[in-house]
Amino acid sequence: MRYLAVPLLLISTPAFADSTPADLVDPFVGTLADYGQLSPAAVAPFGMVQLGPDTDPTNHAGYDHAATRLRGFSHTRGVGVGCGGGGGDLLVSLRRAGATGTATMDKRSETTQAGRYSVRYDDGILADATATRGGGLLRFTVPRAGTVVLRLDPRHAYAKRIAADWRETGSDDLRAELVAGTVCDQGQYRLFTASRVTLNGRPLHGEATREGDVLAFPIAVRAGDAVEVRTGLSTVDTAGAAMVRDRELGTRDFASVAAGTRAAWNRVLGGVTLTGTRNERALFYTSLFRVYQTPVAIDDPDGRHRENDGSIARSAPGETRYASWSLWDNYRTQMPLLALLQRGRSADIARSLADLYVRGKPQWATMHEPFLTVRTEHAGIALLDMRRKGITGFDARAALAGMVKDSAGLERKTPDQQIEAAYDDWGTAQLAADLGDTRTAQAFAARARAYRPMWREVFQSPGADGDTVKARGLYQGTLWQYRWAPVFDLDWMVETVGREAFLGELRHFFDADLFNMTNEPDIHVPWLFAALGAPQRTADLVRTILTQPIAHPYTNSGKRAVPFVGRSFALAPQGFADGMDDDAGGMTAWYVFATLGLYPLVTGEPWYVVTVPAAAQARIDLGNGRTLVIRRAGPRGGRIVRADFDGRALSGWRIDHATLLRGGTLTVTTRGS
Repeated sequence: MRYLAVPLLLISTPAFADSTPADLVDPFVGTLADYGQLSPAAVAPFGMVQLGPDTDPTNHAGYDHAATRLRGFSHTRGVGVGCGGGGGDLLVSLRRAGATGTATMDKRSETTQAGRYSVRYDDGILADATATRGGGLLRFTVPRAGTVVLRLDPRHAYAKRIAADWRETGSDDLRAELVAGTVCDQGQYRLFTASRVTLNGRPLHGEATREGDVLAFPIAVRAGDAVEVRTGLSTVDTAGAAMVRDRELGTRDFASVAAGTRAAWNRVLGGVTLTGTRNERALFYTSLFRVYQTPVAIDDPDGRHRENDGSIARSAPGETRYASWSLWDNYRTQMPLLALLQRGRSADIARSLADLYVRGKPQWATMHEPFLTVRTEHAGIALLDMRRKGITGFDARAALAGMVKDSAGLERKTPDQQIEAAYDDWGTAQLAADLGDTRTAQAFAARARAYRPMWREVFQSPGADGDTVKARGLYQGTLWQYRWAPVFDLDWMVETVGREAFLGELRHFFDADLFNMTNEPDIHVPWLFAALGAPQRTADLVRTILTQPIAHPYTNSGKRAVPFVGRSFALAPQGFADGMDDDAGGMTAWYVFATLGLYPLVTGEPWYVVTVPAAAQARIDLGNGRTLVIRRAGPRGGRIVRADFDGRALSGWRIDHATLLRGGTLTVTTRGS
């Protein structure tokens, strides 16, 4: 892999202290153009609300760090997803009476941190945003007296707006029902909102004027007055949205709400502590911040939620329903990371995934989603993975029945589809075996092996079109990149090719710059060396990807004439490689795993490849008084010598999930090269 020095944009530094993990988070990372497709929106851990600025120009999440024009602030958005993005619900703006067009932002005033965003615009109006799980609080502070106009636009959206209906239009209790296309317009979701407008903390008692579907409230203000908009979201109805607003936000002042969300972020992020420079820790916690944004908790305070078939259900006491899936993107990395770091939450996520199968799960979104979503392929593999890691509080037999039914509808036309369907069938066979269903296990194990003749013909020796993106109908990748995709069948691939030949082909893959770090199909490949007993090459590759600018030759649709050369992960608005979406935590989870020196090579098998951790020491709170320590003994760029757990040498550069969960110390020893 070639790597060259390349200048980066200056790091964006929030104007806040850095004493806690939440204060180290920089939500500006990945918000420039097509370098991550992220937003600095205010959000709580796993929250529905992503309350942030919409700029002109924009990216798929409504914002571009380079933009200087402001449209307003909307309440939802996808987290680094593709197509045209998703969300953008209920755009709110406040301008001087008579102002037209977009507002001029004072970029020097723009600040953000975990759970909060702030910017001045126009003649000095200060907008502050914060959020809870299902509530958003916007505060506008005006610098001089006069008349301002508050507007609420229900038709604003990043995908197709299907319907927008106001139910109540008085400023003390504005209510709306919104229907929009999900990401890529593959389905649709229904959302309910309830907002309350106050002036200096007192109800406005105003009636709206209509500008088409937009509600407008002229407000006479004095210098220093604060106009606030408090909004609750519900998947169920407007009464649920009002309950969310009143329970989660109530009449608490802005500082109190923002402090509560900051504390929530510190609780989840603080489960991992690590050594390193401020910038190293900041990039780690910023990545973990993105990982902890999906899926989202959708229960109203009374436990009600909408299911993906449109029905209304209620979660059992102590349980939470999750939605908003992008599993093709993040089942390999983000879901396994949650199973390690967020075990209690993963039990609710597993129940939510299993229930998708009960109601009949398409591969993308349904026409009755409770919230914006992308796709649900490989949900069964994620469930198998969680169950084998001790997360068992879901109906595994019902999930298995759904997985069996799901198999008949899987696409198997193109080479990559055959591999991905085989992985699903392998997962079905494995779960069936775990449940003692021998007949199903045998049938699906045979079905999972059916891709092998195709692999020998197409992938064993890629031909002239081996480096062509979308050759033979492939999805966003090349034959070389998909060649390594059957990780569930790695032993067979190695046996078929021969171990030394296989390692030689891996070396060629990187030496010839055939690797693509900007999309998911081959992001596991650097870890294959260690899995095959060649740990040094994995350590060198991972360190290079984490720390050095490298050549990125590929886009989702083709190969660049001149590769983009830059960092894959950086603490800057240009936080990813060009065209590299975070994909709902899929990429940032890779970064977190790599920093810890672990990787879940085969989702569905409860073990990790081990390499040199980037941090000299990391501590993970496993709960119940147990702590996992991961430490590096020796230089980061040194020669990898040994890995041991509590003094016992590891076999094959891998460690079981169950071993990690017992707590103890994983040490990777290196020596100067």
